[in-house]
Amino acid sequence: MATLLFYEKPVPLNVDVHLKTRLGSLGTDAGFAAGTNSVPLAAVEFIDTAREYPIAFTGQEGGALFPIALVGVRQNENLFVTAENRWDGRYIPAFVRRYPFVLAEKQGADDFNVYIDEAYPGFGAADGERIFTDDGEHTPLLKQALEFLGTYQGEITRTRLFVERLQSLDLLIPRVLEVVRNNEPPLVLQGFSVVDEQRLAALGDADLLALARDGYLALIYAHLGSLGNVTRLSERLESRLANATPAANETMAESGPAAKKKRGNGKEVQAD
Repeated sequence: MATLLFYEKPVPLNVDVHLKTRLGSLGTDAGFAAGTNSVPLAAVEFIDTAREYPIAFTGQEGGALFPIALVGVRQNENLFVTAENRWDGRYIPAFVRRYPFVLAEKQGADDFNVYIDEAYPGFGAADGERIFTDDGEHTPLLKQALEFLGTYQGEITRTRLFVERLQSLDLLIPRVLEVVRNNEPPLVLQGFSVVDEQRLAALGDADLLALARDGYLALIYAHLGSLGNVTRLSERLESRLANATPAANETMAESGPAAKKKRGNGKEVQAD
């Protein structure tokens, strides 16, 4: 299954098990994301994301990397989720908006199973919206969720192609980011990579033209421009610390990474 982060109890969505299930607080309660400091990002989100969040790349050393939006500078802390569990940002990453649903690739198959996080606080809410009708058909809520998941999965595939191009051109280099704090030692953020501007400038005309025609050059510059938002994260941290209790201020840590629908024979919901 893909990176799950805040999915605590993901189970296959099943019409028999979840026929009467209702979901509440969708799109209003972001408390489930309060404990993460980075969120996976699709390339199509770069332009909107770059206006508020730093965009970096992370992954296993020597392996494939993937873009993330930094939403915090301390471990297990999201600076965009308020004490009232509201997302305090103009743009909410798609990885967050798809919750509590997620797609999981089926072993030996080209399609996906739909999972739902039964630990979601709004799961089973008496005043929530139904997932299935009494006849076992998809409600508008589920139809919209499945459409979103399918689109998102397609964008993730295109994002991997984008990163593969960056790596094939040797444009990504490790970078340590520092968050400067008032009268305090800076917080060091490690485990990230960024596009190296000198290597980008040294590319031949053919490579640059190919990047531009594929729409990748705009994504690269959005990423580079977003790095200035590290300062905004510092400002958010200072604001949070100013309003926190003394005990909370003592806890500091370094940051680290991070279609047609049908029911199958087992009646688990699938997306082709």
